[in-house]
Parts: sequence; structure tokens; C-alpha cells
Amino acid sequence: MSSEIFTQLVDAHYTPLFRFALSLTKNSSDAGDLTQQTFFIWAKQGHALREEGKAKSWLFTTLYREFLRIRRRGERIMALEDLGPVESDPPAPEVDMVAGMDAGLVVEALQEVDEVYRVPLTLFYMQDLSYKEIAEMIEAPIGTVMSRLSRGKAQLRAAFARKEAGTRSKVVPFQTNPARKLS
Repeated sequence: MSSEIFTQLVDAHYTPLFRFALSLTKNSSDAGDLTQQTFFIWAKQGHALREEGKAKSWLFTTLYREFLRIRRRGERIMALEDLGPVESDPPAPEVDMVAGMDAGLVVEALQEVDEVYRVPLTLFYMQDLSYKEIAEMIEAPIGTVMSRLSRGKAQLRAAFARKEAGTRSKVVPFQTNPARKLS
């Protein structure tokens, strides 16, 4: 594979892969490392893919399996942030922020959804993968994917409602001093 094709692949899929990794790891440095590891695996094994149109699915599947492998082993990828601050550290990259506070609440609420439901939700709604692609990725029947999406949406609605309720201003009644009465 030429370096130009590899660069195009990275440009096209880095941000969605990073977002998916972030939804899994809940840590931007681990998400970045997991995304980089996925592209490293692609550089070594991606040439074996027969259909170029399946690259996106292959990348997401590889990232998810790598996440599971790391979690099973109880490993944590050593990140630069773990080494402590250094004056020459580059500034942290900005994560593509979705406009508006409500989007931030949705992302926070998504982090409260159980992982078993969060993965299909993220893949379906944020990465536009089909039920079949998700089923292949998580190695589960399509019916299971559909039920996890349904239950995940219910958890997401509840979490979002809690988040939204927490941001509303609360009315605090004015307390009068009982010793002082108006005549």
C-alpha cells in the first residue's frame, strides 16, 4: 500500500475512530493510543483486506478487539501524560467539539450508559454502521444488536434527563426571618 493511500485512509477515518475509542476508554490519551495502535495494525495487516470498501468496518472492528484485548489483560497503554509534565510538551489536541451545550450533555450522558449498550449506540448513531456490521464487529447476532440499541437508548434517555435536570437553575425560596414579622 502506498503512503498516499495510507494517508488518505488515516485522514478519512482518524476522527471517527478516535471518537469511538474515546467512548470506550473515557480517556483522551488512551483513545489516541488505541487509535494509533489500530492504524499500526492496519499498516501491518491491512493489505490482506480484499474489498477496499470494507476498510472502515475493518478499522472499527480492529479497534474494538484491541480495546477488549487490552482490557482483558488489565493493561494500560503508557501515555505521555503519565510521565509527568515537561516544559516542552506539545499542547493537547483539541477534540472536535460539537457546537452547543446540549451536545456536551449528550456525550456526558453517553458515558453513563453501560458499555455493553454504549458500543452499539456509538457505532450505529455516530459511525453509521449497519446492524450487520455491528453484529460482526461485536460477534453477536443481529437481534442482540437491536435489543442492545433499544436498551441503550433507554439508558441514554434516562442519563440525559438526569444531566439536563442538573443543569436547570433551581428555584431557591426566599427565607424570611421568623423573628421579623411585617405588621
